[in-house]
Amino acid sequence: MNSYIKQLVELYNQHKDEEYANWSQNYLRNQFQFLGIRTPIRRKLTKQFLIEYGVPAKENLKEIILTLWDLPEREYQKAALDILEKVKKELTPDDMPWLCSLLVTKSWWDTVDVLSPHLMGYLFTAYPQLISSYADEWILDDNIWLQRSALLYQLRYREQTDEDRLFHYIRTRADSNEFFIQKAIGWILREYGKTNPDAVKEFVATNQLKPLSKREALKRLL
Repeated sequence: MNSYIKQLVELYNQHKDEEYANWSQNYLRNQFQFLGIRTPIRRKLTKQFLIEYGVPAKENLKEIILTLWDLPEREYQKAALDILEKVKKELTPDDMPWLCSLLVTKSWWDTVDVLSPHLMGYLFTAYPQLISSYADEWILDDNIWLQRSALLYQLRYREQTDEDRLFHYIRTRADSNEFFIQKAIGWILREYGKTNPDAVKEFVATNQLKPLSKREALKRLL
């Protein structure tokens, strides 16, 4: 573990809360260990850390992010996401393979729902040629977190949404029995409905969606 990460670990360890760690672990269905640092406090600590130590240099970024991802406590994966948000404009197509590994390692909604719209969504806008190589493949993959990532990367696109691609992805997974896929379909439709409500209402009316997806999609349109 390099000195940069050691300093962050030392800082986080000063703010551990066992009671909140147990609550957090139960909240995420005992998928991960926690230090028990509440989100506002963790963000403040990370901001303080980055002011003092700076963001990693590009040549060290991959090693630092993957090391943080490998640490057992969930707060370190959140720290990795905070750092990636700060440096995302420095990322290039060459970084996609290791960034994609984050989607399928220690996967749960709390990381995927940041990586997909914030990081992948940005990269697919900056480098549209990546979409066919990645998102178009994710929606066909057996891994539900890659499917969810494909569905959600346009979450913040609004008027820039590729409607044809979005609707194609949804039709591809509309019959999924996975809760996280049904929920993602409803969420992206609800969000796109803020930009194009008529298109969403017509899509829902003319396609077979699971009840959860349909209910979530129309929650604010009815």
